[in-house]
Amino acid sequence: ATARGLEITHLTNLQIVNGGQTTASVHAAMRAKVDLSRVFVQMKLSVIRPEITVDVVPKISQYANTQNRVNAADFFANHPYHVRIQDMSRRLFAPSPDGAFKKTKWFYERARGQYQDDRGKLTPAARRAFDAEYPKRQLFTKTDLAKFQMTWLGSPHIVSRGAQKNFVAFAEHVGKEWVRNEKAVNELYFREAIAAAILFRETERLVPQQSWYEGGYRANIVTYTLAKLSHDLKRSGRVLDMNAVWNRQGIDEPTMRALEACAEVVNEILVNPPPTHRKVTEWAKQQACWDRVSQADVPWPPGLM
Repeated sequence: ATARGLEITHLTNLQIVNGGQTTASVHAAMRAKVDLSRVFVQMKLSVIRPEITVDVVPKISQYANTQNRVNAADFFANHPYHVRIQDMSRRLFAPSPDGAFKKTKWFYERARGQYQDDRGKLTPAARRAFDAEYPKRQLFTKTDLAKFQMTWLGSPHIVSRGAQKNFVAFAEHVGKEWVRNEKAVNELYFREAIAAAILFRETERLVPQQSWYEGGYRANIVTYTLAKLSHDLKRSGRVLDMNAVWNRQGIDEPTMRALEACAEVVNEILVNPPPTHRKVTEWAKQQACWDRVSQADVPWPPGLM
């Protein structure tokens, strides 16, 4: 307290809700040497206890933005899960599959536009170094991560409902798991998450190359294919060597053949929906679709299952 009343001496984890543009304007004016001594900005300050921050802060953002469309993923960006994933993405080098000395990293974009913002602040020489360290092909966003993880967890029908609905389900899952055992989100978790990303993107590349593929529904085929692989491996008591995928930064020939075989079976189920669901994209959103795929027989290569 001072003679003028209460004053803030320090802030921890300050977040601005519905005031970013105003704050930026005040900052720009200050840098332009504008006299701000007579400028007043009305604000509401919410002080949140640390133990309830994860639950309360996203709700403040959500209800303060009901007049504007704000992506669900943005409400969850400051959860410590995402902060930790970002930290590991800036620290951990990916193996170089060709044995080259120069290694790269996978850039996790916790906040929208972060990749371009970080890159844009650099000199041309530093930007080239940034591009070499963080290749664009190794950029992944919050909704990408949610898609990769929810697929591998066995929820392709949720993934098929779109990025934002899938992210809401992913956020709920992460919130529960974080409370149960936040230490599980470690470097092994990160490497396996990147392996899931590699599997997803390799399957995206493989599907259009198949003779049976007639165009369309690639996203649905990919998520269902990988969810089916994960499901059948668990059912047989086996696991895919995600560490090998991480070390290779790619998939081997047997895994590629397995994915191709599975994708063909998945495609046949997806493009032949029941009379109650005429549209393939709507059929793919249903639990019944995943039930049918999960129970289907796939001619897995010998030794896989």
